[in-house]
Amino acid sequence: QLQLVESGGGLVQPGGSLRLSCAASGFTLEYGAIGWFRQAPGKEREAVSCISSSGDNTNYVDSVKGRFTISRVNKNTVYLQMNSLKPEDTGVYYCAASVFGRCALGGHYDYWGQGTQVTVSS
Repeated sequence: QLQLVESGGGLVQPGGSLRLSCAASGFTLEYGAIGWFRQAPGKEREAVSCISSSGDNTNYVDSVKGRFTISRVNKNTVYLQMNSLKPEDTGVYYCAASVFGRCALGGHYDYWGQGTQVTVSS
């Protein structure tokens, strides 16, 4: 089965940038889309962005539009470039794969990574 590992989180000041990576292994053809999610302390998990396996389609939650960019370098690696970070971006960020689904923030995702912590604070 597909396995996902996130990396790139850390502590950054407001206005700073981070790039998160999602590395996929296993049967990497077994997905239709990769999504990024986050969970802030005391809040429910929120879909942030997604990208189709082809890279042709992307979606973003309104709160990150213009600041975050999702991209694929190959079928094994997806990035989430986060610029102009705000304290409200703080949370654990997860990448997830949807096997047959399209790029949809509300879609079903089958495989999940362990998460990487992002903290935006001065």
